[in-house]
Amino acid sequence: MDKSILIIDDEFGICTSLTLALEDKYNVKACLSPKDGFKALKEDMFDLCLLDLKIGNQNGLDVLREMKKIDKNLIVIIMTAYGSIDTSVEAIKAGAYTYLTKPLNISELYLHIDQALEYKKLNEKVEFLSKELENKYYGGIIARSPAMKNVFKMIEKLKDVDTNVVITGESGTGKELVARAIHYSGKRKKERFEDVNCAAIPESMLEEELFGHKKGSFTGAVEDRQGKFEYANNGTIFLDEIGDMPFAIQSKLLRVLQQKEYSPLGSNEKKKLNLRIIAATNKNLKSLVEKGEFRQDLYFRLNVVEITLPSLKDRKQDLPLLFSHFIKKFNEELSKNIRGLSKEAEQKLFKYDYPGNVRELSNIVECAMILCSGDTIEIVDLPNEVIRYDTINKGVNAIFSEDLVGMTLKDIEEIVIKANLIKNRGKRKLTADSLGISEKGLRNKINEYKIDIN
Repeated sequence: MDKSILIIDDEFGICTSLTLALEDKYNVKACLSPKDGFKALKEDMFDLCLLDLKIGNQNGLDVLREMKKIDKNLIVIIMTAYGSIDTSVEAIKAGAYTYLTKPLNISELYLHIDQALEYKKLNEKVEFLSKELENKYYGGIIARSPAMKNVFKMIEKLKDVDTNVVITGESGTGKELVARAIHYSGKRKKERFEDVNCAAIPESMLEEELFGHKKGSFTGAVEDRQGKFEYANNGTIFLDEIGDMPFAIQSKLLRVLQQKEYSPLGSNEKKKLNLRIIAATNKNLKSLVEKGEFRQDLYFRLNVVEITLPSLKDRKQDLPLLFSHFIKKFNEELSKNIRGLSKEAEQKLFKYDYPGNVRELSNIVECAMILCSGDTIEIVDLPNEVIRYDTINKGVNAIFSEDLVGMTLKDIEEIVIKANLIKNRGKRKLTADSLGISEKGLRNKINEYKIDIN
């Protein structure tokens, strides 16, 4: 009994008889007034409504129009003892599925309900397919929000030109997916796409990773090694976390961009390059330039066009699509058959702000599906940080609502650090990034103020 039917009729006998006739096949709720019907519709999901045309002094067609404002996809079957062609046509125009005359023939009612539910199912399928056509899907990017549609427009404009691009955005927003989308939808799609994480490779190894080396150029170089630039030639190289690239290597990268050629370590041979460079960072490059931590000339060479990715909390219109995508993905990977989220679990996920963005949402859904024992994800299946998020936010707001007048700058600094640690659930790297300081600097402050990060 997964289909729900709402009955609205001011005659108690009609409500009772219809409930008895339908409750073996459907979940049924009967209301004696439109007010109760509206309340039920706002609180629960119904597939179909049996609505009396005249409820006391109220016109059922007015009730129908109001119900459609609450749930435009609700299937409504009008019932009346006073049928006429005019009211029938008016009911259909107002959004009714069909029109039945009392006394109702139960066998015919079953038939009409089955047809109406099948019609709803087909409608939902058509709507889903239409949205799939409407929603762009680039290399794993799933979105329909205005902010992401602007990103898709930029991808379309950049895919067939060789302009250098910098993609900015918080960790987990999908910067690499955008870089891949530019490559695989453009003229270089048949060539290689190579990614290098500038933050994950030690400085002593990064130069070799990018440029390769000649045999004998250093101890242990027993053969020539091809670097990423040569390997990706004619294609695209993606330099992730470019803001963490050591200053010395920035100078060499600048020469590559200027001269379109490079030399492997231990070689004087110049090798020509024909590739596209796409860089990404979760840092503010302008700020790094001002601090002298990033070369200004390299910044201007790289940052011909900038694509800024919105954080997930700023594109929550995309959450339903992402929920559906990840549930489908992990159903296949985990051999599960999860149908979806309960209304309460969905509300919790909508309230959450996702400091780790789409990557964190993926982890949350995967965790919930592993813990889920039924076919629907409930609140108890969600991670504690999502369940407790409202409480944590209240704590943060309470900290910031303190009267700052009369406090020293050190007092205020301690409050700000505590608030960010609470919001980021004690994650030091995330907190340091949000405060604009190094992890070492944050660690020193935590020790100085004796902050308990738990």
